[in-house]
Amino acid sequence: MQAGLYVHVPFCVRKCPYCNFYSVPAKPELLETYTEAVCRNLRAYGTDAAMDTVYFGGGTPSLLSSEQIGRILDTAAEQFSLSAHAEVTLEANPATVTREQLQQLRRQGVNRLSLGVQSLDAGQLQRLGRLHTAQEAIETVELAVAVGFENISCDLMLALPGQTAAELEQTIQQLTALPIVHVSAYLLKVEPGTPFALQHVAESCPDEDMAADLYLQTVAQLEQAGFLQYEISNFAKPGFESRHNCKYWHCEPYLGIGPSAHSCWNGARFAVPPSVEIFLQAPVQETELEDAEPCTREEQIMLGMRLTEGVPAVWLEEKMPLVERFCQAGFLRKRGNRIAFTPKGFLVSNTILAELL
Repeated sequence: MQAGLYVHVPFCVRKCPYCNFYSVPAKPELLETYTEAVCRNLRAYGTDAAMDTVYFGGGTPSLLSSEQIGRILDTAAEQFSLSAHAEVTLEANPATVTREQLQQLRRQGVNRLSLGVQSLDAGQLQRLGRLHTAQEAIETVELAVAVGFENISCDLMLALPGQTAAELEQTIQQLTALPIVHVSAYLLKVEPGTPFALQHVAESCPDEDMAADLYLQTVAQLEQAGFLQYEISNFAKPGFESRHNCKYWHCEPYLGIGPSAHSCWNGARFAVPPSVEIFLQAPVQETELEDAEPCTREEQIMLGMRLTEGVPAVWLEEKMPLVERFCQAGFLRKRGNRIAFTPKGFLVSNTILAELL
């Protein structure tokens, strides 16, 4: 079993009004000091552990220079047994990357891009506080393909303020016409403390029933375009599922570096405090233990049921009468010797899992 490396880059040009992930304003001197701190931590954790995925998440990782990304990747390769065929993903805001930067990132070893498109409707992009236009998002995908990227994912947000089925259909049509191979589609959740919460944006969002309809519409439309659902919020053309994210759902080991990063490493789950200052000053990142004995059968079921492949039926054999009832209601399905949610079931997965567990 090979591990994954997650690097959290907690910097943004401007924080989006719906976002509650940890991030701070980007300053050139911080970006360099941060890069040095990541490399320092990689050396501290260094082991002969085999790794085959690296994921730069954020924040806006594309604010780091290609040289800084390359330095982190070189250090990871020096300190771990990093596969020559590793999947190396970088999240990027379409407004923050240029053709030259994309070329350099490709040379440094980044081979997968995750672009924060969110919508291709001009009004929605403005409401979401995104820095890019729909045309810029389209051009970024085309530029990435032109410089050699073959594995491109785009984020898509559902149940946005005032969003209609027709508007979403148009965005998905435009998105799937692009040379991309993966889509991550998320229902907007207005988190407490965000500008959206303070502005009571939830009041103008589709209600629960409409949000469910938009989700099911997305599943059907993406499937028709060749993007098969493999997880609650993720869809891919065959062979292009996110190898890194699948580690989370399969309870495989991963090491997280950076403020607010999480890890399942050396038999424990732990998190780094969400503070750039503390991270930069510490010789080795401080961590807070979350679970000393992770990956129990219950956790394997909870994570595994996020996937359309589901879990072995034997794991739920004591709850089989309940499983049968949910299958008859269209929320669960049996595939061979596995139990999985249907798209309709994913919408109420938390409620069903509470009964099954």
